Amino acid sequence: MNREKKLKKPVASFILLTNIIFLPLFFLVGATYMLGLPTWVSDVTFCIAAWSSTFAFVLLFKRIYPGQSFIQFVKGKFESKLKFSVILTANMIQAFIFLMILFIITNNSEVNSIFTVSSWGLLIYFFFISLLSGPLGEELGWRGFAQMELQKKYSPLIASIIIGFWWGIWHLPIWFTTGLVGNDLIKYILFFMIAIMSTKIVMTAFYNLNQNLIIPIIIHQFFNFFIGLINGNLIDLIMYNAIFYLVVAVLIIIINPKNVLYGKYEE
Repeated sequence: MNREKKLKKPVASFILLTNIIFLPLFFLVGATYMLGLPTWVSDVTFCIAAWSSTFAFVLLFKRIYPGQSFIQFVKGKFESKLKFSVILTANMIQAFIFLMILFIITNNSEVNSIFTVSSWGLLIYFFFISLLSGPLGEELGWRGFAQMELQKKYSPLIASIIIGFWWGIWHLPIWFTTGLVGNDLIKYILFFMIAIMSTKIVMTAFYNLNQNLIIPIIIHQFFNFFIGLINGNLIDLIMYNAIFYLVVAVLIIIINPKNVLYGKYEE
């Protein structure tokens, strides 16, 4: 009986439902800005909207994995012992990218302050808002489920490209809140998609090395946190991130193809 109810296209259903849930929540975020509500209200609603993929996965879970426990599934994503070498390597790569972009922006920028925050309090607030409005809400669905589900059929690289593309498209409503139009908007979207798909490949490689969801959460967090920390031209920031993360993704494929080109997900 459970077999008959099981979804035939679980990943496609997940992506569709994620977008259906996200759109009204995102419009709610816009409403808080239009009504002039306090910033923290907008931040809270934005965090809730960012969890749309988790909401979608929860709603679909029993159809995707009949007879399984959602709590046990989530626990399983954090059971593998964290490898210090994996975390350190990923963090060093992202710190290097951050410093390189900071150096470039510092030399080319005409703004008074190179950072978007002006105090330790704001820095801590921004760190936790970044964590709640991205990694914690997105990784269970996009990485813990969708990526691993596709890796049962495709290579990690192909699965990353597929999920990276749809993960990028999911951000589409946010693109139109940047204030960019015409060629600038096209450039932003192009660099955004390159950056997010490249980052997705990096996430996959490190996740396959240490199958604990903490790994992609950390990588996702520092991608968001670092790009939001630098005060510079938005197109330049996303372009530099796209270039550096693409270079890292290519190097990872060359250096360790097993975890990107050939490796399979083992349940």
